Amino acid sequence: MGQNVVERFLITGAQGFIGAWILKNLISEGVPVTVIDLDTNPRRLCQIATEAEIEQVDFVRGDISDAPAVAGLVEERGITHIIHLAGLQTPACQADPIAGATVNVIGTLAVFEAARRFPEQVQRIVYASSIGVFGEIDAYQGAVRDDSRPTPVSHYSVFKLTNEGNARIYWREHHISSIGLRPLTVYGPGRDQGMTSAPTKAMKAAVVRRPFTIPFSGSTDMLYVDDCAKAFIRCARVPFQGAEVYNVSGELVDIVDIVARIEEILPEAQGLIRVSGDLMPFYPVVDDSRLRALIGVHERTSLRAGVAQTILHFQESQRAGGLDSRELD
Repeated sequence: MGQNVVERFLITGAQGFIGAWILKNLISEGVPVTVIDLDTNPRRLCQIATEAEIEQVDFVRGDISDAPAVAGLVEERGITHIIHLAGLQTPACQADPIAGATVNVIGTLAVFEAARRFPEQVQRIVYASSIGVFGEIDAYQGAVRDDSRPTPVSHYSVFKLTNEGNARIYWREHHISSIGLRPLTVYGPGRDQGMTSAPTKAMKAAVVRRPFTIPFSGSTDMLYVDDCAKAFIRCARVPFQGAEVYNVSGELVDIVDIVARIEEILPEAQGLIRVSGDLMPFYPVVDDSRLRALIGVHERTSLRAGVAQTILHFQESQRAGGLDSRELD
């Protein structure tokens, strides 16, 4: 494609946590963005963006597993880059594996089929995989690398691994360029679902002065959401051909250190947040050196700064009367 072609992004799953932050970043650049989702209520985006910014987004109600609809949208909107985040998380996939596979696997195939139909138009697919593909915490020694042996232990992580394999086949057979990213614990304003949402919920609980128990212990890799969003966008734009999957990491921390940071910022929350339960099931030491080499080394937000920014956001929302804490119930 010529250098004068305007970028036009399609974001799937943009009503989710990471998607809302990707949208916020692209909107701030003035990039045309189309969103496809069955849910067109931008409640997470409303938490971090202004009404004027949200009005710039082209919201389309649609089913990600409807391949003709996805392809038609790509053609109609002249989409050049796709960031694919739509998916059901671990609890939903365990409860209903067929629904999980329909959204997570068939939906991903629909995205790649759309790119295959318009290969001169779509430059790149960037999609969300998961560190969950590596499975049990005792299966590894040292840092988990991009090429470490996968050992998935849930339907969700098997679906993610399947998507990685399908992406490689689309490159091999159709030269569809793609990058998958595997985050672990992403936190920050807007995180209210999924197993690893507990640290963010603990920060909100501290702001509203409610007791809260983080239901797992041990160490995890904590990645601030804006850093994660920027990594997805950089991967969409970096000169690259192929189908690769990269780990993406932030800072290795102990769960008790998260509580300490919360109490440091909010001394009045002392004793409200507890840690109880087994170790997180995912191996926490993540090597993302190959990703940093690809998209450029940039400073990631420290845990101290990320917790402070998240708490400040919750405090400002509370003062404005717009802090929703129903997920704490």
